[in-house]
Amino acid sequence: MPKLEYVQFPCLSDNYGVLLHDPESGATAAIDAPDADAVGQALQGRDWRLTHIFVTHKHADHIGGIPALAAAYDIEVTGPEKSAAETGLYDIKVRDGDRFSFAGVEFRAIATPGHTLDHISYYLPSEEAAFVADTIFALGCGRVIEGTHAMMWDSLKRLRELPEETLLYCGHEYTLANGRFAVTVEPGNAALRARFAEVEELRGKNEPTLPTTMAAEKATNPFLRADVPALMRAVGMPNADPAEVFADIRTRKDKF
Repeated sequence: MPKLEYVQFPCLSDNYGVLLHDPESGATAAIDAPDADAVGQALQGRDWRLTHIFVTHKHADHIGGIPALAAAYDIEVTGPEKSAAETGLYDIKVRDGDRFSFAGVEFRAIATPGHTLDHISYYLPSEEAAFVADTIFALGCGRVIEGTHAMMWDSLKRLRELPEETLLYCGHEYTLANGRFAVTVEPGNAALRARFAEVEELRGKNEPTLPTTMAAEKATNPFLRADVPALMRAVGMPNADPAEVFADIRTRKDKF
């Protein structure tokens, strides 16, 4: 049974922000801070006071709201050690394998480089939740910007080891576009076709497609399936190294 209350809300053009609230202590954390006004409105609508921010990576659409929020609230900001000097925003620095507690709930920091070199995902075992930001998207993955394709594939494999029931909170509402691409990669995947139909219906109503689950992504997300024989055959690379299959799919998506 989760201890924390979760609120996901849209902000900027296609980002999601997430608040975690402990009703016992009143502690409230934001996962990233894309936009200070959106975070503030989500807090005020529930009469919560921000106490913590947990940063996944350094991109402006994930940290842009921190200075204004830090001026408005007494907060502690935790972020990746690898971008601490560059951003100058973190009170506490975390690296791969670090474990720490928020409101009595254990967080585990998992380094997931590829999109950026500093990218950290946060896994909360007792809550069966993970905040994967721009590493995994529903039916997709982040664009490889600073890292390499092999690095991103390794990051995806690490996250894929999480329990299937894990809820994945992603940084953006990209699912419809990702689904349009995914069905071109693995058209014979019946689970994918069914899921894409559900996504089309949800987005037609302007409803969110997130959070997703690890089970759903393992069954339908082509980027997590680069070593699955059915997908490898579908892309004409049945005997290739899965890292090469992933790189091929990601390159196709970049041009889609």
